[in-house]
Amino acid sequence: MQTIILAGGLGTRLSEETKLIPKPLILIGKKPILFHIMNIYSGYGFKDFIICTGYKSNLVNKYFKSLSHKIIKNGKNEKNYYIKKNNWKVKCIFTGQKTNTGGRLLKLKKTLKNEKNFFLTYGDGLANINIKKLLQTHIRNKNICTMTAAQPPARYGVINIKGNNVGSFKEKFDNTNAWINGGFLVFNIKIFNYLKSSKDSLEKNVLEKIIRYQRITVYKHNKFWHAMDTLRDKIYLNKIWNKKLKKMLS
Repeated sequence: MQTIILAGGLGTRLSEETKLIPKPLILIGKKPILFHIMNIYSGYGFKDFIICTGYKSNLVNKYFKSLSHKIIKNGKNEKNYYIKKNNWKVKCIFTGQKTNTGGRLLKLKKTLKNEKNFFLTYGDGLANINIKKLLQTHIRNKNICTMTAAQPPARYGVINIKGNNVGSFKEKFDNTNAWINGGFLVFNIKIFNYLKSSKDSLEKNVLEKIIRYQRITVYKHNKFWHAMDTLRDKIYLNKIWNKKLKKMLS
């Protein structure tokens, strides 16, 4: 079963780092966050990866080439690597510099034609998620998509506004009942019926369309989850890496 990782965006909110390298290659500990994401899936036995590249794709290829035991036959926009140490098969496919998230997936239609289901995630989020339970939920419900719902970090104070006045202020946001798209998704091949062009946004129009047809199952993950959206996030993830995150994700 294939795991797709979207790794082609500009990462503008982390421009301090992404001026030089693509976001998925930013280090958490001594390894790029992309490596840690792959390790999450690999720990559950899923070791076939498709990396959708775009911005600074040459650096992503350079990284996998440095890890590679051998380079398999390549196409025009495709580089294939075998990482013997991890038993990973990695296919890097260039999906365009400015292609939207849904458009990147659409470009894999032929590559995935023999797959019934596949994983998809983003190249900037970490979680101690049970991938096998996520897949079991997807198979049991027979839906087009299974979305991991995660609880966001309680990082912001919340203001309750009444008219022009502040009604109340909570410095520590209670996120017990707040859920967001955690980015660890499973799709049935039927998702390609909802993808039309390279401008499609997976989040803004494709998933919203499927929700209207009630074809998305939710998998609740209420343990560790954190996205690396900003420099603050990168600093935080590195801060906790040696303390607890390394054990949590291994």
